[in-house]
Amino acid sequence: MPGPPTRPSATAAARQTRTRIPRVTVSALGAADPIPPSRPVATRPGSNAGTLPSWSRYPMSTPSPSAPSWPHCAHGAHPADPVGCHGIQVPGHTACLAHLTDTDRDTYLSGLTPGADIDHRGTPFTEDLLNHFLDAVRDPVSRRPHLGAAWFVEAQFSGDAWFGGAQFSGNANFGKARFFDDAGFAGAQFSGAANFGEAQFSGITGFGEAQFSGFATFREARFSGITWFDRARFSSDVRFGGARFSGDVWFDEAQFLAASWWGPVVCGGTVGLSGAVFGAPVTLEVAARQVRCTRTRWQSTATVRVRRASVDLGHAVLEAPVAVIAHPTLFISPRRTPLDESPLAGSGEVRVMSVQGVDAAHLVLTDTDLSDCLFSGAFHLDQLRLEGRTTLSSTPTGWHRKGIFPVRWTRRRTLAEEQHWRAQTVGQPSVFTGTPPEPRRWRTGPHHPDPARTPDPDDIAPLYRQLRKAFEDGKNEPGAADFYYGECEMRRHDRTGTPKAERRLLWAYWLLSGYGLRAGRALGWLAAAMLATIVLLMASGLPMSSPKQEATGTVPAGGGTVTFIIDKQDVKNPTGDRFTSKRFDKALNVTLNSVVFRSSGQDLTTTGTYIEMTSRLLEPALLALAVLAIRGRIKR
Repeated sequence: MPGPPTRPSATAAARQTRTRIPRVTVSALGAADPIPPSRPVATRPGSNAGTLPSWSRYPMSTPSPSAPSWPHCAHGAHPADPVGCHGIQVPGHTACLAHLTDTDRDTYLSGLTPGADIDHRGTPFTEDLLNHFLDAVRDPVSRRPHLGAAWFVEAQFSGDAWFGGAQFSGNANFGKARFFDDAGFAGAQFSGAANFGEAQFSGITGFGEAQFSGFATFREARFSGITWFDRARFSSDVRFGGARFSGDVWFDEAQFLAASWWGPVVCGGTVGLSGAVFGAPVTLEVAARQVRCTRTRWQSTATVRVRRASVDLGHAVLEAPVAVIAHPTLFISPRRTPLDESPLAGSGEVRVMSVQGVDAAHLVLTDTDLSDCLFSGAFHLDQLRLEGRTTLSSTPTGWHRKGIFPVRWTRRRTLAEEQHWRAQTVGQPSVFTGTPPEPRRWRTGPHHPDPARTPDPDDIAPLYRQLRKAFEDGKNEPGAADFYYGECEMRRHDRTGTPKAERRLLWAYWLLSGYGLRAGRALGWLAAAMLATIVLLMASGLPMSSPKQEATGTVPAGGGTVTFIIDKQDVKNPTGDRFTSKRFDKALNVTLNSVVFRSSGQDLTTTGTYIEMTSRLLEPALLALAVLAIRGRIKR
C-alpha cells in the first residue's frame, strides 16, 4: 500500500505547487452538510450555476472586528481585545481545535473518520496541527485526505498549508481564509461547491490538476505569490470577479467547461491560458502585463476584454467567433467599485503580439495595437476583422543612406514581419548623424524571431495581400493602400518568386509614383518632365521663326482665271539666343497642352515634334498616377 503523499519543504514550494498528482474520479457524495441551506441566486441566461450556496454571492472583504456569529473560543481575550480567538468551539468543548488541551485534541482527532463533515471556522492552524488533522481523515486505501462538507471560513493557516490530493465530498468553504505561507491544493477534488471568496494567499499557491465538479468562486481573492491552476478542471461555473494576482498566474491546459463570466481580474504579471479549453460562451475581463492564449481552444463564442496587456494568440483554436477588445475604462468589481490597477504601469493600450497559426476567419480585433503582431502562418487573414482604432508600426522617418545614395522613407503602416526582415537586411545609419535615434530604426520587437527563420519577402507579400482585403472589407481604404504598397514592396524585393522583368516593372512603378500611392512623387516627376520638355523645346524644338505663307501663280496675258498655290516655308532650326521669354511662352503652351493630351498647333521642328509626342504620352500618365494616388488616400 503506498504511503501518504510527501509534502515538500517551503524552499521547494515552487516545485510542489506544480507536482502532477494522479487523477482520481470522484463522484458526488450525499454527505450531511453543516453549511447553511442554499438559496437561489440570479444567474445569466445559459449559466448552469443553478442553486448556489449563500456564501457564493458576494462575501465580505474583511473579517469583522466584532465577535463572529458562531460560538467562538475567545482564547487570549483581554480588555484591548475582548473577542479573542475567533475559532469555533469544538463540539462538547469551549475552545477551538487550536486551543484544546493535547488530550482533548487527540480524542477529537481520533474520533474523525474519512469523509466526515468538519467545521473549523475562524480556527488558527499551524502547519503541524493541519498535518495531524488531515492525517485523521486520510482514506486508508487512497492515502488521501477525505473530507465531507468542510467549513474553514476565516480560518488562518500559518506555515505551509498542504491540501494536495484532498477529496471534498461536500461543499468546501474557505471564504476569507488567510494563508500566511505557501498553499497547495494540487490534485484536490471538490465534489460540491467550492468557495475561496476573499481568501488571502500570501505565498506560492497551487491548484494544479484540481477538479471542481460544482460551482467554484474566487471572488475578491488575493494572491501575493505565483499561482498555478494548470490542468485544473472546472465542470460547472467558476467566478474570479475582483480577484487580484500580484505575481504570475497560470491556467495552462485548464478546462472551463461551463464558465460564462471569467473576471474581471487584475494581475501584476502574466495570466497564462495556454492550452486552456473554454467549452461554453464566455466573457473574459483581464487587466495584466501579459495574457498568453497560445494553443487555447475556444469551443464557443468568447469576448476577451483586456486592459494594459500584451496578448499572445499564437496557434489558438477558434471554433466560433472570438473578439479581443481593448477595454477603455477600469473594470468594475462584483461590489460595483472600480478595480485598482495601480500595479500596472502605462496606459490601457492592448498589444496583440501574435496570431500565428490562427484561423482568423473567426477573429475580431478591436482598438488593438498590432505594431509587433506576427501574422505569418495564420489562415484566412482576408477574413480577419479589424475594428475601431488599429495601430500598426510605421517606417523609420527621416533621411538614411542606402549604399552611397541618400533615401527618405515616407510614412506608412507596416507589418512586424517586414520590420524584422528589414532590420536584418537594410543598413540603419542616418545620412546626417551616423547612428540614428530609436524612432528611425526598423523595429525588431520584443518577439524578434530567430534570424534563420525570419520570413522573407516571398512570405510577407501574401500577408499584405490578405490583410489588404480585410482593410477594404472594413471600408478602411487608406489602410488598404498602405498594405498594397507593402505587398508591392515585398514583390519588388522578392528574388525567388517574382521574375526579374516583373521586378523591374515594379521598380519603375515605385520610382515614378510609389505604386500609384505617392501623389507627391508623381507630381514631382510631372513637374520635372514638364520642365525638361520646356527646356528641350526652347533648345531645339521650336523653329527660328514662324514660317510665313507665300503665294505663287501665273496670270494669263489675256486675263481669265488665276490660280494661286499657297505653301509654307520650311521650318528652320533655331540659332542664336534660344532662351527668350517669347520662346518660353511658346514652349510652355506646347507643354501644358501635352499634359492634357492635346496638340498646341505650334509650328515645331522635327525634333520638337518628337519631343511633343513623347510629352503627350508621358505627362498625362504621370498626371493620372498623381490623381490615382490622391484617390487612394481619400476614397471611402
